Amino acid sequence: MVATSSTANAQRGWELAARAGYAVSGVLHILIGVLALRVAFGSPAQQADQSGALGTIAATPFGATVLWFSVLAFVALGTWQAAKAIAGVSPSGAGSGGGAGERAKAAGRAIVYAGLALTALSFARGGGSSSSAQTADMTAKLMGAPGGRLLVAALGIAILAVGVYHVYKGWKKKFLEDLHRLPSGSAGPVVRRLGVIGYVAKGVALAIVGVLFITAAAQADPSKATGLDGALHTLRDQPAGVVMLVIVALGFIAFGAYSFVRARYGRI
Repeated sequence: MVATSSTANAQRGWELAARAGYAVSGVLHILIGVLALRVAFGSPAQQADQSGALGTIAATPFGATVLWFSVLAFVALGTWQAAKAIAGVSPSGAGSGGGAGERAKAAGRAIVYAGLALTALSFARGGGSSSSAQTADMTAKLMGAPGGRLLVAALGIAILAVGVYHVYKGWKKKFLEDLHRLPSGSAGPVVRRLGVIGYVAKGVALAIVGVLFITAAAQADPSKATGLDGALHTLRDQPAGVVMLVIVALGFIAFGAYSFVRARYGRI
């Protein structure tokens, strides 16, 4: 009985830490949105991506503490998703197996959160670097491999597909399936709007990232693949780009706010 109780407590602690990962993700998305607004209006800013957001946190009082907490939260969420991918069900035992598709999604999320944990760890230890430069370097290395341009193009197509899926998920309100329920009262409709705006905006940004990778492959120019920050700068430089970037930036802020709701009400 004692062992069972201890196991249940450990699992509950793991779940709470994993839910904190969604909350930390929310903070990062809000900061990315704020940084993107600064890009839109021509203000000098950190890169408008995860590295820029983490760098902003690092520069604040108690920033190192927040970053170490972020590392633990992302590790918890990443390992939770990895366990879900392996077992086919949530470690809490909730929900059905969901088949190969759901396992693949969980595996993808595990990789994403592992990457965020490593990036946050770099900043927590006093490091950190330009994610745009890292992306360009990675692209250059891929292009140097046999069939490298095809690999970069395939990566771009995959990112583009993820972006399109985010737009679909937002527009069709499929994100509601990720929640046990909506908050009661007037908060429910607000959450719906936040989810729609947030997923569509993030999807547009990811789609541009994918297009940049495809362009890099087509032109054999790794510098074209500059990640999220490069995508947002590319958007700004289009006709009516400032207006579009402001809309996308506000969408990232909306996605961040929705992530807090997911931390509380989400299926995990």
